[in-house]
Amino acid sequence: MPNFVTSKGRNTGDAPLNIAAPAETQLKIKTHTYMKFVISSTLLSAHLQTLGRVISTKNTMPILENFLFEIGEDKKLTIVATDSEIRMTTHVDLVEAETAIRFTVNARTIQDAVKELPEQPLSIFVNETNQEITMEYQNGKYKFMGQPADEYPAAIALDGDISELHLPGQTLFNGINRALFATADDVLRPVLNCIYFDLSADSLTMVASDGNRMACDTVKPTSVENPSTFLLPKKPSLLIKNILQKEQGEVGIRFTKRSAQIETSEYLVECRLVEGRFPKYTSVIPRDNPNVVTINRQAMMSALRRVLIFANANSALAKLHIEANKLTLSSQDIDFSMSAEEGLLCEYSSMPVTIGFKGTYLMELLNNLEGDEVVIRLADASRAGVIQPAQQKEGENILMLLMPMVLND
Repeated sequence: MPNFVTSKGRNTGDAPLNIAAPAETQLKIKTHTYMKFVISSTLLSAHLQTLGRVISTKNTMPILENFLFEIGEDKKLTIVATDSEIRMTTHVDLVEAETAIRFTVNARTIQDAVKELPEQPLSIFVNETNQEITMEYQNGKYKFMGQPADEYPAAIALDGDISELHLPGQTLFNGINRALFATADDVLRPVLNCIYFDLSADSLTMVASDGNRMACDTVKPTSVENPSTFLLPKKPSLLIKNILQKEQGEVGIRFTKRSAQIETSEYLVECRLVEGRFPKYTSVIPRDNPNVVTINRQAMMSALRRVLIFANANSALAKLHIEANKLTLSSQDIDFSMSAEEGLLCEYSSMPVTIGFKGTYLMELLNNLEGDEVVIRLADASRAGVIQPAQQKEGENILMLLMPMVLND
């Protein structure tokens, strides 16, 4: 009965050892089966947790439940996650790497395994023949199966005329963060579920609207090539917002009519865009709202929280009555015979005006602004109110718009 061995000397039955073969041939049989690389556990876990947000719970192909691991000739680790519409890539420095390799591994398995480990070097061995993965750490080891990378989806290509811009990461983060609350969840009008990027030669405007409220943030990019527009869906917007929270450097955006690439210092996000025509947002911004109120933002938010407790649960109507240097917030629920009213000091010198807003929308809007004071510009009870910070940062123009509700009295 012949003896069967692998490179580790274990009995497997894979291939008989040729006793008569020269020593150099036998040595060749014993090498290049396992590829080893060493990486920091916390560094790997942090990148996997970020990439894991891309992967959907329901996938059209089993391979989309996996991360792609690739080590190139530069001995750097590239990790990729995709749901076929969005692809996120990151590069991670290795402590040690032997040779180039490419494989995939189940995302949930490796995420859960690594996040339980304290900071330490992880030695990862990949069997290039059967994709068996062994992960050795200080007090133990994991063993699980990977899969070949042959069927893993390719990168999302940029086809057609390419537009490009660069801007500080925190500027993009603020713009996306302020716009997301105003996006819709409308199956019939997918363009309203997106953030609209309107790029001109010297400015970038990020707009979102669900038809009742609108967030509009205009900033000055560092550089612009081939001005154009695109619609960024909500999921990649959330992913980009997440990776930009601690980004201090510049971000590059390249896009065509169908796809976009957003690159930070650590991540590359590629995604397919929504095609369609975004409403002409500039036409709905009132140009002549003569009644101007300046009020403390935090004081108004605190008063709104108290007053909305007594508002009708369905309408959440908050009534604003403004007269000389005083704003009165009130709400009521006729069905339960309850109401609330609270007065606030403000700066106002025009004719008295009364207007109603959906209180929860107004609260979200104020919460997504910065600064101590806000300016509210009104015309009458039937026209949209414009709300802006009292003081704007240099090179930035933030504008929020809220449609009024009908007052019955």
